[in-house]
Amino acid sequence: MPSGYFSNPIIFLIEILFGLYMAIVALRIIMQWAEWEYHNPLVKFILRATQMPVKFLRRFIPAVGRWDSATIVLLLTLAAVKLLLLSLFHTSLPQPITLFFLTLAEIFSLFITLFTVSIIVEVILSWVSPSDSYNPITPLISRMNAPLLNPIRRNLPQLSGIDFSPFIVLLGLQVFSMLVMPLLTGPM
Repeated sequence: MPSGYFSNPIIFLIEILFGLYMAIVALRIIMQWAEWEYHNPLVKFILRATQMPVKFLRRFIPAVGRWDSATIVLLLTLAAVKLLLLSLFHTSLPQPITLFFLTLAEIFSLFITLFTVSIIVEVILSWVSPSDSYNPITPLISRMNAPLLNPIRRNLPQLSGIDFSPFIVLLGLQVFSMLVMPLLTGPM
């Protein structure tokens, strides 16, 4: 049997399980930033799914300003543990400074992905969701994306009734990612 016979499924499970939970924790951070309403079913799910580790970390880590430092530390810890687990399937463990920068790169990539997906979902919902129906995700996504989309909307006129701001923001996110990721993952 090849060495990847069991390691590939394990790596896949680590990527998926850690990735999903890290996305939920990252959404908890975005929830504070975008000031989501707490009665929303998705917000209640995010709070329930992350409450136990965040509550534990809050015993040791105080909030800084309006930011929940315990949630940020939880996200950093999850990313570092994920990378350490994945490195067990490679030849050696990364150096601490390399692990630090790879952890930052992992989190940066996660946020770029979350905002990219949320903008695409917002665009699709604007096409298919009737204006008089209620979808509990729509106000959350709108609040999440508003700080990115509104400055472009103010400065870019709609052409033939089409809003090109999501396209421009998506391009900007990808260019920003292309500029930052090499700095975080470059030679260490």
